[in-house]
Amino acid sequence: LQLEGLRVRREAAGRIKPGAEAPDFTLPDTEGNDFRLSSLRGKHVVLDFWGSWCVWCIKGFPELKDCYERHKGKLEIVGIDCSDSREKWLEAVAKHELPWINVLDTRERRPAEVIDNRYGIGAYPTKILIDPEGRIVEIFVGERPGFSERLDKELNK
Repeated sequence: LQLEGLRVRREAAGRIKPGAEAPDFTLPDTEGNDFRLSSLRGKHVVLDFWGSWCVWCIKGFPELKDCYERHKGKLEIVGIDCSDSREKWLEAVAKHELPWINVLDTRERRPAEVIDNRYGIGAYPTKILIDPEGRIVEIFVGERPGFSERLDKELNK
C-alpha cells in the first residue's frame, strides 16, 4: 500500500500544476457532513494541507487568517488535515480558532483515494490557490514569503 501511495503521489506531482484542473474530492467536515470541493465553484479557493503535528503549518495560521478576513466573500479556505486522528484534528481546529472550512483526511482509504496523494503533496504546509473555474493558479510549498502578496494580486484583478 505504501508503494501504491508513492506511485499515486509521484504521478499526481506531474499533473498538479498551474493551469490544471484541481481534482474534486469529498471529505468530512468538523460537523461530520460531507464537504465537496466542487461546491465552491465560482469563488477563489485556497487548499491548505496541514497537520496538528506540523510546526510550520501552525506558524502560518495568522497570515492565513489575515488573508481570509481581507477577502471575505471572494475567497474560501479549505484546511485539509492530513494524518491526524479525528480527536487531534478537532482539538487543533478549536485551539487555533480556524474560521474556514476544515476537513479531515485520515488515510483510511486506498492510497489512490487519499487526498494528499492525489494532489502530489510532498511537504507541509502546502497551499494551492484555485481560481473560480476550478483551475490551479499557484502552489506554495512550505511557509515562505510571497503567499499573501500573490493572493492579493489574484483576488484584486
